[in-house]
Amino acid sequence: MSPVTILLIAVGLAMDAFAVSLATGCTMGVRVRPAHVARMAGAFGGFQALMPLLGWLGGKGLAGFLAPFDHWVALGLLGFIGVRMVVGGIRNNACEAPTDRDPTRGLVLLGLALATSLDALAVGLTLGVTGTGILVPCIVIGVVTFVMSAIGLVSGKRLGCTFGSRMEIVGGLILVAIGVKIAVEHVVKAL
Repeated sequence: MSPVTILLIAVGLAMDAFAVSLATGCTMGVRVRPAHVARMAGAFGGFQALMPLLGWLGGKGLAGFLAPFDHWVALGLLGFIGVRMVVGGIRNNACEAPTDRDPTRGLVLLGLALATSLDALAVGLTLGVTGTGILVPCIVIGVVTFVMSAIGLVSGKRLGCTFGSRMEIVGGLILVAIGVKIAVEHVVKAL
């Protein structure tokens, strides 16, 4: 897999974490501090880096069975994830009333990190099925998510209400495009 494709996958996966971070920054009743950023970006980046590895391990076990149609599996998984992100972005109200609770701590943070990283599990499964290496994608996905989450949380007060759900839509469209690219490349090779 090319470095550009890995980066695009990372950006696509990080968009929902970015959107959640924007919305969180928008709704936090207190000033966003470095500790908030470190906790949220660290949790989101860490989960996004770990989940593809778990999916990849599962995908490696299925690779022999799925090899004849792995490109369709990749298209199906990335397409499903992407469409779900687009629909979520369309339905999402990124700006709710500010709250005094701290979503960068405890079970709230754990739930948000897990919810935003489930897509990465499916992408890892796709990488495992297609026989792609996992170390570099995991690192890139984790770092990109960390950076985008940090930027999202810090800029959330100004931008979250305006752009939060749109970023989730863009990320979904990127994942759908990558799924289509994988399927088209495989079909063209077979000709």
